[in-house]
Amino acid sequence: MLGIMSMAARGVIKYGFLGGAQIDMYGNLNSTVIGKHETPKMRFPGSGGANDIGSLCKHTLIIMKHEKRRFIPKIDFVTTPGYLTGGNARELAGLPENTGPYRVISTLGIMGFEPKSKKMELLKLYPGIAVKQVQDETGFELLLSKNLQEIAAPTKEEIRILRTGVDPFGALEFK
Repeated sequence: MLGIMSMAARGVIKYGFLGGAQIDMYGNLNSTVIGKHETPKMRFPGSGGANDIGSLCKHTLIIMKHEKRRFIPKIDFVTTPGYLTGGNARELAGLPENTGPYRVISTLGIMGFEPKSKKMELLKLYPGIAVKQVQDETGFELLLSKNLQEIAAPTKEEIRILRTGVDPFGALEFK
């Protein structure tokens, strides 16, 4: 763990992968508590290194189930900083320049962050998913990319590779 975190601090890790219980429009993540920290409704494991990854890796890819209760206007606790309050807030807080959330890969689509405001922006939809469906499951207004596109469905060969090569024991059962 020390080796990985020191590599992140030196700026040599390009991509970090994260998840969380809550995310806001600036990519700030909560994996600590739901509710007030002193009297939480639910307590989670906490950072476990996620703060270091989100603070120090060049780009973070956030993987989450897309639900309105997870994509919310204000998270209950900032475990991992995204773009904080937007704009250049990360740099003003002392975090390394040119780092931060890169993509949010959810069960409905792929989001990025608008370069100036740093607000979450819908970039790609999965087959059969409508913009309205994504927005209905998001507790804040998503920006829409001018180049919004639908991702092609996986081919039979790609599914075969996932099921036989990547996950031959069925640990990641897709329904």
